[in-house]
Amino acid sequence: MPRHNTTNNGVVALVVPGIGNSGPGHWQTLWEERHHGWPRVQQRDWDRPVCAEWLRGLDAAMARLSAPPVLIAHSMGCLLVAHWAKRTSLPVRAAFLVAVPDPAGPMFPPAAQGFQPVPSEKLRFPSLVVASSNDPFGSVAYAQRCAADWGSDFVEVGAVGHINADSGLGDWPAGLAVFDGFLKSL
Repeated sequence: MPRHNTTNNGVVALVVPGIGNSGPGHWQTLWEERHHGWPRVQQRDWDRPVCAEWLRGLDAAMARLSAPPVLIAHSMGCLLVAHWAKRTSLPVRAAFLVAVPDPAGPMFPPAAQGFQPVPSEKLRFPSLVVASSNDPFGSVAYAQRCAADWGSDFVEVGAVGHINADSGLGDWPAGLAVFDGFLKSL
């Protein structure tokens, strides 16, 4: 039976974590706790991501939703969304894509398999790529290139590392304001 997975303004949302599953101090987890109806994609192995497996996890999460969602992706989850969008026609309301990692970069996890090449096709739904000016996993230039390829809007939010728990953002109120603005633009 589909769950009602709505934000405060009635938008269905789905949390799409990256490697490590966005632990307890990560803004995705804190936002999910704040919005009890938001489900999270579940993966068999969060530490050794295999794109084909993760695609199945996203498919399973989508099958449980009550309406087309806003995907809230972080890091490797952004690459997953790009690969998934290329191979499915399931409806999506929009995607909020935070801290896109560069698979050709020196910090990309060697355990990750199948995420290259990153799709360059335009996403068929509205999207926003959010980047940090000092993200060790992907440069602003790389995030801008992904945004251009995917037909996404782009915002750079300052020097906040990988925009994760290690960045000390807590529930990332500035990011929530960007997200709320994005929702209002839909």
